[in-house]
Amino acid sequence: MSDAVVVTDLRKSYGATEAVRGVSFTVEHGEIFALLGPNGAGKSTSLEILEGFRRRDAGQVDVLGFDPGDRSRERELRERIGLVLQDIAVEPYLTVRETIARNAGYYRAPRDVDEVIALVDLGGLERRKVRTLSGGQKRRLDLALGMIGDPSLLFLDEPTTGFDPNARRGAWQLVRNLRDTGTTILLTTHYMEEAQELADRVAVISGGEIVSAGTPSTLGGRDTVRARIRFALPAGCTAADLPVAAVPDGTLPGAVTVETGEPTKTLHQLTDWALRRGTVLNGLSVDRPSLEDVYLRLTSQNAPEPTTERSAR
Repeated sequence: MSDAVVVTDLRKSYGATEAVRGVSFTVEHGEIFALLGPNGAGKSTSLEILEGFRRRDAGQVDVLGFDPGDRSRERELRERIGLVLQDIAVEPYLTVRETIARNAGYYRAPRDVDEVIALVDLGGLERRKVRTLSGGQKRRLDLALGMIGDPSLLFLDEPTTGFDPNARRGAWQLVRNLRDTGTTILLTTHYMEEAQELADRVAVISGGEIVSAGTPSTLGGRDTVRARIRFALPAGCTAADLPVAAVPDGTLPGAVTVETGEPTKTLHQLTDWALRRGTVLNGLSVDRPSLEDVYLRLTSQNAPEPTTERSAR
């Protein structure tokens, strides 16, 4: 197979409510693919079908060459994938090492337990009981349980929930390292910065449909929209004095925004104007809409009422 995951015209209904409406996407081997969407958009249902927890109504799904709906090959698929879900039930009175070692016993060729403990930064906590771990430490344990089987495909569902900024960045590097060693990763997250930092490609699902797909930098035409230049007007100046058209901006007192399709040229015009007047453009910034801006636009445009997705995990 040229792709690790192939989804074609996937459909799933709950009674009269169609939760997934013809979803199609692919995940290439060795990439990090982020599936983004608001609660009730069909994201969880789609993933549960890929993971083999829920049966589809229609469409084709291929995961590492397996049909996840084929119960006769369920064990073979389980040997090849790893899951890091939002809530993983573990025995609170086992130690960290006992928990990981027990899960290692479910696989024919697991990774080394001590290696995994080191990878998820739980070194020194091997003898701690699970119930005594902090939220972030428990989430790192979840990551360890997803990795212990040495999966070809790893599903990461909100992997850094509860992490402080330093721990989050450490987890991001771990995910990148897994990708670099050949693991394919299908990620869901509500942190747009996380998707921006990790994902090779992104798809946004809203109302049970894929509304846009691409790289984080091109999603929804993000790379072609007009740039925004913001700065505070110098004292004694008005927008009419500027060499380019500007409109008021509420981010700074007296600030204005210039939208342009040629940011380099426009920025040169503005800085040249300021230098000739011997003044400063305080708060000067140049940006395009962020991934979060694009995501919010895509998921708010004509979005139907969200459906209630009942977890089958």
